[in-house]
Amino acid sequence: MTKNRQWVLKNRPFGDLKDGDLELVETAVPEPADGEVLIRTVYLSLDPTNRTWMNDSEGYLPPVQLGSVMRGLSLGVVEASKSDRFAIGDIVTTSAGGWADYAAIPAAAAGKVHRFPGLPLTANMSVLGMTGLTAYFGVTDVLQPQPGETMVISAAAGAVGSIAGQVAKQKGARVIGIAGGPAKCAWLTDELGFDAAIDYKNERVGEALDRLAPDGVEMSFENVGGEIMNATWNRTKIHGRIAVCGMISAYNATSAPKPPNLARLITHRLKVQGFLVLDYQSRAREMVAEMGPWLANGRVKWKVHVDEGLEDAVASLGRLFTGAHDGKLLVRVSEEP
Repeated sequence: MTKNRQWVLKNRPFGDLKDGDLELVETAVPEPADGEVLIRTVYLSLDPTNRTWMNDSEGYLPPVQLGSVMRGLSLGVVEASKSDRFAIGDIVTTSAGGWADYAAIPAAAAGKVHRFPGLPLTANMSVLGMTGLTAYFGVTDVLQPQPGETMVISAAAGAVGSIAGQVAKQKGARVIGIAGGPAKCAWLTDELGFDAAIDYKNERVGEALDRLAPDGVEMSFENVGGEIMNATWNRTKIHGRIAVCGMISAYNATSAPKPPNLARLITHRLKVQGFLVLDYQSRAREMVAEMGPWLANGRVKWKVHVDEGLEDAVASLGRLFTGAHDGKLLVRVSEEP
């Protein structure tokens, strides 16, 4: 390929993404400078945080600047190298390349992919990548479930939620998942081993929790926010723990959602902790050491939804907000090596 396609942020979105907020442009394939590598993107990860990076607001990373390539985690192949760290043909992951066919990036901004025997390359962008890392440490480090305790997980059929629930089951917890639609709920209970599932599209979450956990719950793994978070918040027991991983219901909102009843922090002595996967990158080997055998013997299952083509990445991103995908959402930009 002689051209490099890039999605560039042209406007700050207000509410849902609209035509023209991002623009697909063509440039020449860049040449790496000293200390850099040229990466050909194979898979692009689409995540709810992509939407928050488009806003001109404070976050854990600076917002993407107007006129800049859209930020995103990718897996790719080294096509040219001017660094001793990587050779041509190495497979790497990076968040420095963004939504593009090619990127010339500092070698220090990439990490070499170490494949787990028997698993496809997409595992390194999902269950053994940032997704798995988020789910694993959100459960084991933030919530620390004890056998017999009940955990509620919102967006439970999503990339993080589906793995988090299975990790909690391995630790002896009772797990209730919240997902949209009968098929997703059946997947949680019939295939992943969740103890129960709530279809938020067809039943009231609060009433379902009252039926499934009449005495309340010890833990909540929060991915959604809004009304669903309020329902679980109001049913968390004294000394309960809440891990706040995401607030996807608010990412396209044009006004702030109703907050939970903060008085319960005091009356129920709740422990609420937000966390980022960036906090745990240095501990990835811990996750792989325990998760690897679970994957090998089928105790933890996972899905990826792969859309084809960088040109459709913006449309694919919309799946995160409509639920029109199962598991980890990826875009295949080019062929695997």
